Amino acid sequence: MESPNLEFEYGDTDTLTAELSELYSYTEEPEFALNRDYFEEDFRSHARGRRWTELTLEEQRTYVMRLLDALEVTDRDKRLKVARAILYLAQGVFDECDTEVDVLHWSRHNVFLLYNMGIFTALLELLSMEIDNNQACSSAVRKPAISLADSTELRVLLSIMYLLVETIRVQMEDDRPEWRAAREAFKNELGSPLYNGEPFALLLFTMVTKFCSMNAPHFPMKKVLLLLWKTILFTLGGFEELQEMKVRGRKRLNLPPLPEDSIKVVRAMRAASPPASAMELIEQQQQQKRGRRSRRPLVKQDSLDTYNERDPFKNDDARDEEEDPEDTDSGIEGEVDPLDRDVIIQPPPPPPPLRPPTERVNFPKGLPWAPKVREKDIEHFLETSRNKFIGFTLGNDTDTLVGLPRPIHESVKTLKQVSSSPLPLLIMAGVFLNQYSLSGEEEVEETPTEMLYLGMLPNLSQYVIALLKLLLAAAPTSKAKTDSINILADVLPEEMP
Repeated sequence: MESPNLEFEYGDTDTLTAELSELYSYTEEPEFALNRDYFEEDFRSHARGRRWTELTLEEQRTYVMRLLDALEVTDRDKRLKVARAILYLAQGVFDECDTEVDVLHWSRHNVFLLYNMGIFTALLELLSMEIDNNQACSSAVRKPAISLADSTELRVLLSIMYLLVETIRVQMEDDRPEWRAAREAFKNELGSPLYNGEPFALLLFTMVTKFCSMNAPHFPMKKVLLLLWKTILFTLGGFEELQEMKVRGRKRLNLPPLPEDSIKVVRAMRAASPPASAMELIEQQQQQKRGRRSRRPLVKQDSLDTYNERDPFKNDDARDEEEDPEDTDSGIEGEVDPLDRDVIIQPPPPPPPLRPPTERVNFPKGLPWAPKVREKDIEHFLETSRNKFIGFTLGNDTDTLVGLPRPIHESVKTLKQVSSSPLPLLIMAGVFLNQYSLSGEEEVEETPTEMLYLGMLPNLSQYVIALLKLLLAAAPTSKAKTDSINILADVLPEEMP
């Protein structure tokens, strides 16, 4: 039986509300009321008898500055209360709102206000202190069972930073000019060296490796990974920015424009292609034993169905071969009495109406994007052709076609049209710089991608292994994972039922 298609959109992120809800777990629900209580307790002493939504912008800035000063106290518990009050502001002061739209409006307003007042820099310093807190790390290592209470400070800080990054990253049509300027400034700030001369994403990668090495098992890894992903997406760009960079790069190198957008092609494909069921596999094996073609070959591998629709204009023989009527197997079950055939045999159903010829162009055959060949492939093809028709080769020459038949000329022309030339050019430039390092200097543009790569390069293998460990620990399995890392430390309640 056919599996239903999934309601899945191939993109960088989901809607804003869905992305914000991904941050929290069910065990954190009581903390929403706790954040509100700490905010109201401190806010009453500042503005008696008034609500946050009733203050002017200048009064709101004054109160945020007061919270920033309170973050610098040495008392850990007081800092946590202030951080929870800031988190309540970033969550949109939901107790003073009536609808979800109002909560999102005030959350966006408060987030830009907090960023303009310099809250992110203060949070970054507190996060660095928590990461380097050896006492908390050693205490978590010694505990037999880690729960939600072991990562309270980290969870609050990471939640505020995630709300800042995700809310500012999403650009709205009605954003004010100062908000658009703040968005670009925040984007450049995250991509530049913030802490110890390293980008912010590199600090989060360090948290991942520290967690996977069991030196800090209390780190809330779900929040770290979400913040890391949104930081990279904000600073480096997503699918749309990548396509724009490809177009600009090809235009700068005087290359022809891209014939297709691979992301748009993938979005139009089927969301999932599950493997065939056991009954379908048995049926196919039985059909093969009878020496007949399988009735439904590769029934589940239909990711390209939207591009390779059945052609209604093919001949009737091919259509009959695909439909494979059931009466061909009736000889195995038993012969039918000739006197009863007039009762059993029904007239064939009328053929379906043909679609107009204009629809045929909507379903091109073959892969939905053009293939790519290397320069080496063209050289190998010409070398084989010259040995066959001429008897000698010309080395790496891909332009001389003297003595070769006309079909070879057309083949070489087609291969050059779909050749991937930028990559070989980069490889040749790299080989030249390695061989003649003193004769020239490599020109590298200082982009956020380049700065992040330079910071990750010394420990790149460790980051890959750490991410692989997290992936394996999160993958479902029927066996108990006794030797894997515990990724549920930030969702287990303090007192297990």
